[in-house]
Amino acid sequence: MEVEFLARLQFAFTIAFHYIYPPLSIGLGMMLIFLEGMYLRTGDKQYEQLTRFWIKIFALIFGIGVATGIVMEFEFGTNWATYSRYVGDIFGSALAAEGIFAFALESGFLGILLFGWHRVSPRVHFFSTIMVALGSMFSAIWIVVANSWMQTPAGYRIEGEGLHARAVVTDFWAMVFNPSSMDRLLHVILGAFLAGSFLVLSVHAWYLVKGRFVEMSQKAFRIALVFATVAALSQLFSGHRSAQLIAEHQPAKLAAFEGHYDSLAVADLYLFGLVDEKTEQVSGVAIPKMLTFLIHEDFTTPVPGLRAFPEENRPARVNFVFQTYHLMVSIGMALIGLTVLASLLLWRGRLFRQTWLLRLFVPAVLLPQIANQVGWYSAEVGRQPWVVYGILRTSDGLSKSVTADQVWFSLILFSWVYVLLFGLFVYLLHKKISHGPETGEEGESEVPESSKRFKS
Repeated sequence: MEVEFLARLQFAFTIAFHYIYPPLSIGLGMMLIFLEGMYLRTGDKQYEQLTRFWIKIFALIFGIGVATGIVMEFEFGTNWATYSRYVGDIFGSALAAEGIFAFALESGFLGILLFGWHRVSPRVHFFSTIMVALGSMFSAIWIVVANSWMQTPAGYRIEGEGLHARAVVTDFWAMVFNPSSMDRLLHVILGAFLAGSFLVLSVHAWYLVKGRFVEMSQKAFRIALVFATVAALSQLFSGHRSAQLIAEHQPAKLAAFEGHYDSLAVADLYLFGLVDEKTEQVSGVAIPKMLTFLIHEDFTTPVPGLRAFPEENRPARVNFVFQTYHLMVSIGMALIGLTVLASLLLWRGRLFRQTWLLRLFVPAVLLPQIANQVGWYSAEVGRQPWVVYGILRTSDGLSKSVTADQVWFSLILFSWVYVLLFGLFVYLLHKKISHGPETGEEGESEVPESSKRFKS
């Protein structure tokens, strides 16, 4: 295999595995704020028990997320040295800001969050919860800023030539607020909110189906459902705005999203389909002229297709980009339908009698995770062949000394380590969820009614 393919595969594998955890920690951080805020407001001990339970799971997710994220920084130097030299000034600024505003904030208050119960006042502990949640979001901000600069570069100049060329920041705030950064950040944060809230919904739906922790699970489910419904509906508008920006700044990527090949023609919106890259045709179900309407708000303005761009400047895997993009959109619509239906039943006071719907929420925890993953796939593969859009090709960003055998060997090692980490994560998560919140005065978990009868 070629070095470029293996290097991209390795980075895709490591970042996809790492990206399981940051969205969960961001979304769960917000859920902790809501739960602990309700405890301070009402004095209801069940909200305290819920908060302490979810703090333990947050700590597990946070720890695995940190461990899996370190590898990617080394890959920049080993596999992508030319790229790292080229964007070092840009990425250095963003990652330094992440260290100052995110890691320092999170680590400074994480100890209080985990061990501060009964050692600091409730308000101080709540303040620590807020700071840790903000720290997790600040981390996302600077990572998204750096990635968005690769999509829509701004606030820079090129110094040097050839292998010595590099992008230098000329306007820090123009770099930060590049054309796509804020819209992409909102889209990512909303996806994280859905991941965290659906984790809470899944666990407490499972408790309700099993008849465990019923009262507190209903309270947690209500809060998470409202949060998830708002996030899901907001994601619809955020996604629409992001697509309009892509049409403006990365038209080849948008054409790949919809399998639109005609050089300059009114474009249909495909609900699903299959792209034949050899014949440059799409077979599937489409709404005529709808893509044109969503982008331009009329039915007559043409949309540039893939044939409008030189073949070497188009995404190479159009069907892959098409499928991942449409899977993301389909899951987004399913999440809207699920949360809105549940919210209507909650409003009518009938939700917790619908066991079939609660059962649906248990595996639904996977949907935001899948949507987040395929959304990144479509964004990154759709950007190809550019690693910095329109400026630096992916093939030119490779390290000049790394070999295919070296990348392949390290990929195998990383795979084994990550499989072990994931197995450990699933085991510990299952153990904590099976144990459940501590409900006794001395910290005992809930004892099933059958066990109480047996003991008596």
